[in-house]
Amino acid sequence: MGRAEKLEDKEDVKPVRYSYGITSALLVGGAAISLMTGYPAGAQVAQNDRIQMQNTVPVAGAPASFADLTEVLQPAVVNISTRQSITIPAQQNPFEGTPFGQFFNRRGGNNGPTTREATSLGSGFIISADGYVVTNNHVISPDQRAQLEEVTVTLPDGQEYEAEVVGTDPSSDLAVLKISRAEPFPFVNFGDSSEARVGDWVIAIGNPFGLGGTVTSGIVSAVQRSTGRGGAFDRYIQTDASINRGNSGGPLFDMQGNVIGINNAIYSPSGGSVGVGFAIPAEDAAPIVRSLISGEEILRGYIGVLIQPVDDDIAEALGIEEGRGELIQSVQPGEPAENAGLRAGDVVVSVNNQDVTPDNTLSRIVANIAPGTTVPLAYIRDGERRRVNLTVGRRPSDEELARQQMFQGDDESAPAPETNGKGSGLMEELLGIQAIPITPDIARQLGVSDDTSGLAITAVAGNSDAARRGLARGVMILSANGRPIGTVEELEAILSDARDAGREAVLLRVRARGGVAQSVPVRFMDN
Repeated sequence: MGRAEKLEDKEDVKPVRYSYGITSALLVGGAAISLMTGYPAGAQVAQNDRIQMQNTVPVAGAPASFADLTEVLQPAVVNISTRQSITIPAQQNPFEGTPFGQFFNRRGGNNGPTTREATSLGSGFIISADGYVVTNNHVISPDQRAQLEEVTVTLPDGQEYEAEVVGTDPSSDLAVLKISRAEPFPFVNFGDSSEARVGDWVIAIGNPFGLGGTVTSGIVSAVQRSTGRGGAFDRYIQTDASINRGNSGGPLFDMQGNVIGINNAIYSPSGGSVGVGFAIPAEDAAPIVRSLISGEEILRGYIGVLIQPVDDDIAEALGIEEGRGELIQSVQPGEPAENAGLRAGDVVVSVNNQDVTPDNTLSRIVANIAPGTTVPLAYIRDGERRRVNLTVGRRPSDEELARQQMFQGDDESAPAPETNGKGSGLMEELLGIQAIPITPDIARQLGVSDDTSGLAITAVAGNSDAARRGLARGVMILSANGRPIGTVEELEAILSDARDAGREAVLLRVRARGGVAQSVPVRFMDN
């Protein structure tokens, strides 16, 4: 599923990892099942159960202290750190061709690639006596340029264990690790987040700013909270318990000591906690965790439409009820929606007999339907309510979806997103251009035939000659110096040859959307 409109990034909604930020948070779309963990734990007793046994549950109303509750739960909450290696590509010798070049010349005039080390910190919690650990995927997933080298789990008593990554699910931002030792680990169980009520007391335990085990308390501020980002996973428990960078992946406990949420993101104008935190509901997370541990493939439904909520203006224009249904902006060719006869302008009001609402979006409903299932879908067209049976397809990966929608809805008159011209590739270093291969999906978005070969520009540095020549997002590069190209590597090989020959420009054969192919000389950037 995707968003038809160009949603402005909510820069104030920040995942709470320690070392670096990302701009979006995702929620799980799996089918809800029993929320007791059911993980092999022998005869061990969960830390949650000890609370009932020791009569440490606070009385109704404001608890006098969270100390007893914390004492029982904290042994199962861990700190997670990673070590990553980032390869920095070779940079051109700035003194090449000058009398000083010999003093700085290495590897034929270029500095060789260097490797730098990066780290990240986060939180997690143990869910079984044999050492399965739950955390956020973004806590352990390195930057695209980096290679994950090591994950270390540190218990509250200071013991460190090297962790194995059992499985990750980027769409829901969940990951499972495994640590081992002879004696059993303390662990906690998932609770039923569907029972959480606004106003319930909760505590969060985690590793903010790398400080180690830190406990904060608050209440449930909202349930089924959407951050406005849309999609199948935009549903959270909101809390005012203090959550900061480094709390990512840590547990949100109810007063019975059960994990009802996994701390994931904060809303903050300043970067610190302002009392608006978001946790992935346990009812969503638990089934995904089960699947990751068992090695099952996580399958989600997909029908292939770009959608937009029905706001008051759309409702007024179409004469329908506000806040119910979602408007189809476009239909992906060859996908289930097109096969069922849906088209742009239809308003989907229910799927599988579930109403489409702001709290139960079309994306979420469909993601929870097993691929291959045929379900009824109700929609409004020309003021008339209609019904069709639709067979749900399999949701592509986030990367595939991003490519499918890369240029969907682009305003060709808008300025292209800028790069800094200092990226990791030779194409960006010399031309100030970022681009991707043209796939059939991208070709359809750009209005050319499916068999078009070349690169589609995604961004251009504003200070580049390419920008001055009019190259922009959505322009296609078909060849360079008379040689056809289909991959970034092919273009960079041509650029490398030109630079080695002492040239300072390349002749690109390009085509803008709706235009004709033309040859454009582009000078290399000054680095």
